[in-house]
Amino acid sequence: MAFPHRPDAPELPDFSMLKRLARDQLIYLLEQLPGKKDLFIEADLMSPLDRIANVSILKQHEVDKLYKVENKPAVSSSEQLCFLVRPRIKNMRYVASLVNADKLAGRTRKYKVIFSPQKFHACEMVLEEEGVYGDVSCDEWAFSLLPLDVDLLSMELPEFFRDYFLEGDQRWINTVAQALHLLSTLYGPFPNCYGIGRCTKMSYELWRKLEEEEDGETKGRRPEIGHVFLLDRDVDFVTALCSQVVYEGLVDDTFRVKCGKWHLGEAGGGARSSAPGGLSQGVFNEIRNEHFSNVFGFLSQKARNLQAQYDRRRGMDIKQMKNFVSQELKGLKQEHRLLSVHIGACESIMKKKTKQDFQELIKTEHALLEGFNIRESTSYIEEHIDRQVSPIESLRLMCLLSITENGEPLQPKTYGPEHLLTFSNLRRAGLLTEQAPGDTLTAVESKVSKLVTDKAAGKITDAFSSLAKRSNFRAISKKLNLVRRFRMDGEAVGVLGALPRACRHRRAGSGSTPADVTKEDKASSESLRLIMVVFLGGCTFSEISALRFLGREKGYRFIFLTTAVTNSARLMEAMSEVKA
Repeated sequence: MAFPHRPDAPELPDFSMLKRLARDQLIYLLEQLPGKKDLFIEADLMSPLDRIANVSILKQHEVDKLYKVENKPAVSSSEQLCFLVRPRIKNMRYVASLVNADKLAGRTRKYKVIFSPQKFHACEMVLEEEGVYGDVSCDEWAFSLLPLDVDLLSMELPEFFRDYFLEGDQRWINTVAQALHLLSTLYGPFPNCYGIGRCTKMSYELWRKLEEEEDGETKGRRPEIGHVFLLDRDVDFVTALCSQVVYEGLVDDTFRVKCGKWHLGEAGGGARSSAPGGLSQGVFNEIRNEHFSNVFGFLSQKARNLQAQYDRRRGMDIKQMKNFVSQELKGLKQEHRLLSVHIGACESIMKKKTKQDFQELIKTEHALLEGFNIRESTSYIEEHIDRQVSPIESLRLMCLLSITENGEPLQPKTYGPEHLLTFSNLRRAGLLTEQAPGDTLTAVESKVSKLVTDKAAGKITDAFSSLAKRSNFRAISKKLNLVRRFRMDGEAVGVLGALPRACRHRRAGSGSTPADVTKEDKASSESLRLIMVVFLGGCTFSEISALRFLGREKGYRFIFLTTAVTNSARLMEAMSEVKA
C-alpha cells in the first residue's frame, strides 16, 4: 500500500546535514554567553528546537533551566538569561519588562536575545524605546530549514501566509531567499527554475542576487536537484480548501500534526501517546499516502498477521522460544503498539467524520469543483451555517464556493458582528468575493424560471448551471484537466498533476511572470528527475501525497520545501479575528 518507487528513481539528497548545521550554529551562539544560563524559549520554537537539539544537548552547553516565554514575571535566579524567540514586537516588550524589573530591583544580569530565523530592525527599535537596548546583546539563529521527512523541509513559518497574503508584509522574503541559497550551496546549483506568483518573483530575484554575490560557491558543482518549482499559495487556494482524504492529511485535520508529531490523547490505547509523522518507518509509511477508506482494512489484516506470528509460540521447544524472545518478540511488541496507535486514530477520525456527515460534505465539494448541482451545494452550505456546526468549516465551504463560482452567491445573512473583520480579511486575501448583481443565485434563477414551465421545474438546477457565469477556476480547470477522478486523492492529484503545464500559464490579472531560467551546466539524467517544489504560504499533506503518487507513476522523485505544513482549518484561522 505504500508508494514503492521505481528502481530507476533518483536518490534523495541527505538532509540530515541541515540539522547538524543548525545545531552547531545554536551551540556556537549559546557558548557566546559562557557559564551557566537559563534559556527562555518561545512556544512556537519548542517543537522545532526539540528536533534539532534536545534537552541533554542544551545541558551539555551550560543551559541550566528552560522556561517558556509567556506573559508573566520570570522566576529565574540565574545571573545570565538567554531568550530564543521569533522576531516579534510582543517578545521584545517581554524581554524589556524583565530587564526593567531587574533594574528597579537593583539587580544586574547578562541578557542575550537570539532571534530565529532572522533579526528585524523593528525589534531593536522596541528595545531602544524601552531603554534596554544597551543592556541586551542580540544575535540571530539563521535556522529556516527543518527536515520533517526524507523528502519534506519546513521553514516552520505558519505566520508567513497571513503576513504576506493578507497584510502584504514582505519581511519573510529574505528568509526564503536565504533558504534557497543555502540549499544550492549544499546540494549544487539548480539548472531549471520555474515559478508563478508575485511572492515567488520577489523571492527568486533576491535569491539570484545572493547567488551572484557569491558566484564562486556553486560554480563547477554537480547539481543534485534538476528542477525547482516555486508556487504562491494564492495561485491555488482550491486544493488547500478541499477536505483531505489521505490518511496523513486526515490525521493532521483531526489531531494537528506539529513538527512531524501528533498527539492522540485517549485515542492511542487509553493513554496519551504520540507517533512520528516524519522520518518514520513501518506501519505509518505503508498507510500515510493511502485513501482513508483503504486504511482500516489494511490495519485489520496487519493485526491478524501479527496475532498469527504471536501464535507461533505454541509448540516451540526451549531453544526455539529463546530465539523467538531474543530476535522477534521486541519487534512484534513495537509493531503491536504502533498498530494500536493507528487503529485508535482511525476510530477517532471515523467518529468525527460520521458526526460531520463526511460523505455528504465530500459530495458537495465534488459538485463545486465540477460545476454541477450548485443550487443543492449552496443549500447544504446555508444549512451548515444555520446549524452552527463549525464557524471555521462554514468559512471554508463559503470560500470554496466563492472561488469555484467566481464569487459568493449566498443570500445576505447576519453572521454576527464579531465575524465582520474576518470576512473583510477573507475578501482582502481573495478567498471570498461577492458576485456581481447580475450573477447572483436569485438573478440567474429568475432567468431560468422564464425558460421552464412548472412541470419542468426539476430541470432548474441544470439550466442554472448552464447559465451561471464561468469563473476563472472553471476555465483553468477545464483547460488543464484539473479535476480528475483519481482513486488516491481526488482533486489534489488532478490539480498538482498539471504542475509543469500550470507553471507555463499566468494567473489572470496577477501581473507576475514565471521565472524560467536554464543554466549552462548540464545536469545528469538522475538529477533532472529530482524535482523540488517550493510552496510559499504553506502546503497540505494531500498535496504532498499527490506529488509522491505522480513521481511514482512518472519515474520522478519530489522534494518539498514549504513555509509551513497547513490545512484548510489553519488557512481559515489565519484569516480569523475571532479567538477560539
